[in-house]
Amino acid sequence: MEVYEGKAKKVIPLDDGKVIMEFKDDATAFNGEKKARFKGKGWLNAQISAVLFKVLEENGIKTHFIGVAGDNRLIVERLRMYPLEVVVRNVVAGSLKKRLPLEEGTQLPEPIIELYYKDDSLGDPMINRYHAKVLGISEEEIREMEKVALKVNEVLRKYFAERGIILVDFKLEFGRNGRGEIVLGDEISPDTCRFWDAETGKSLDKDIFRFDKGDLINAYEELYERLTGQAPTRR
Repeated sequence: MEVYEGKAKKVIPLDDGKVIMEFKDDATAFNGEKKARFKGKGWLNAQISAVLFKVLEENGIKTHFIGVAGDNRLIVERLRMYPLEVVVRNVVAGSLKKRLPLEEGTQLPEPIIELYYKDDSLGDPMINRYHAKVLGISEEEIREMEKVALKVNEVLRKYFAERGIILVDFKLEFGRNGRGEIVLGDEISPDTCRFWDAETGKSLDKDIFRFDKGDLINAYEELYERLTGQAPTRR
């Protein structure tokens, strides 16, 4: 079976309807224009994703997560992935501040959901439901993904708030499993979310790398420790 290697992960198919996701130490930003490697990043993203998938499963949200399969590897259910990124925004940041006349850090009155078509050659453009339908994704499927995305937001906002962290925005990906269910896939990590310290506003995510805001690994380690109550055991 073919191994797929992306910018931040390798996906290794197994013979039993499962897949190994191997998290790399590579970091990229701005559609691959900025690149670097950070020792220990893959381990931290794998462990943080595992923690957050468990939190979601405990709250009745179906994910592809099965377990941890090594330092920087997760074992997950094989999915037929949709070519979509579902972005949920709670606070004005990132590209949203370029599209709305609102200051960065403005709390949104309700979450905003955005859809992006996954295609590096096109720059992962934002699309709407009509575009999605042309791509073969039905209104019913979009509604289900949005419903789950809002539930994920509800669970994780509370979870992070209890740990003094603001969940600013995040990206989700979905797929269908062998039983035909739409479930949450990919990862949930500081590579795919924006986290701000609730007191200081400092970033605890990949924006540190994007905008040269400090030490990426230190921030990821702090996030891991605040989620687990334990210092990282590997770098």
